[in-house]
Amino acid sequence: MEEKKNLIVGQSGGPTAAINASLAGVYCGAKHFGFEKVYGMRFGIEGFLNEKIVDLDETLNSELNIELLKRTPSSYLGSCRYKLPKPEAGNEVYQKAFELLEKYSIDVFVYIGGNDSMDTILKMSEYAKIIGSPIKFVGIPKTIDNDLPVTDHTPGYGSAAKYIATCISEVVRDSNVYDLKSVTFVEIMGRNAGWLTAAAALAKNSFNDGADFILLPEIGLNLKAFINILGNRLNEKNNIVVAVSEGIKDQNGNYISEDEGNVDAFGHKMLSGTAAYLAKKIKSELGVKTRAVEINTLQRAAAHLQSKTDIDEAFNIGFLGVKAGIEGETGVMMYFDRVNDAPYLSIVRKCDISLVANIEKEIPRGWISEDGFGVNEKFIEYAKPLITGELSNIVCEG
Repeated sequence: MEEKKNLIVGQSGGPTAAINASLAGVYCGAKHFGFEKVYGMRFGIEGFLNEKIVDLDETLNSELNIELLKRTPSSYLGSCRYKLPKPEAGNEVYQKAFELLEKYSIDVFVYIGGNDSMDTILKMSEYAKIIGSPIKFVGIPKTIDNDLPVTDHTPGYGSAAKYIATCISEVVRDSNVYDLKSVTFVEIMGRNAGWLTAAAALAKNSFNDGADFILLPEIGLNLKAFINILGNRLNEKNNIVVAVSEGIKDQNGNYISEDEGNVDAFGHKMLSGTAAYLAKKIKSELGVKTRAVEINTLQRAAAHLQSKTDIDEAFNIGFLGVKAGIEGETGVMMYFDRVNDAPYLSIVRKCDISLVANIEKEIPRGWISEDGFGVNEKFIEYAKPLITGELSNIVCEG
């Protein structure tokens, strides 16, 4: 890039404990590579279209503030769930977007997010080609769901998985204090991919039984058969803990907790109450005490259980996303390529955004137990390195 111009960055989709670390990485990368101005979109692409743009140089003006941003959960710039129309010449939405990009002399546009956010990068880069714009568009992955294809894992997943494993461990301890038969259902996020729910398996060790069953959306649930299996397990032990994905389906492919008629901006059906439904059903069928625990948004931005691996990688992939942009790459997403498990090592690469946008990655069947009610060692080996390490809460300036 001969003439240093400006960079703009936005965040989209659900918040995580690591998305701000990627933002910090993008900002530091922009400063390192000589951009004059680094702008932020308030509330993603939707806010950008309304010219809600901030100068990040005004707030990220010290090493202390940058370090604090890395440790701050949720989305510092705010988020949105806004679906861009199909890119066509003369479209008013894109005309407005590119007028703003020209107004602020933007050379590189970086967007941090999940499946739907990569759709934004895909469409913006396609429109740039239609009109011959030189602006570069780069996607930085983010999602606790860990369901983006190509990349080994996504920033945000490691910290959320660590939180889930800790919660399951504590719920198991809680459930064992009473001398009565009980079943506790813990509902975990994940629409069509069970990566986050599978993290419940990380709670099991020599001191903790972990979850007795892990119900994943990759496996259709035969509820009648599951009730029989659950009844038999209750003959062996009093207290059962079941980790269940919000997105589990029956054998006909219907969401158990589907909220009829309600969808988001991208057409995704709203899910709610899987654990509550199962708890009510099991209490009725087996006559035992049941409890439904819905972790809900608590798992998304739990900074007190951030994984150091997660935060460090989130920062690095943001930094290298800027490098890709100044090297002329556009319509790409940065991703992690795992080189080694022990010791763990992943390197950052880039891929065409069309390989990622609107595609979901499920847990391989070979990583799920034969009976479909858990995961095996292949998943454990995959997930353990991603939850390792802790960040110090002490940050000093100077």
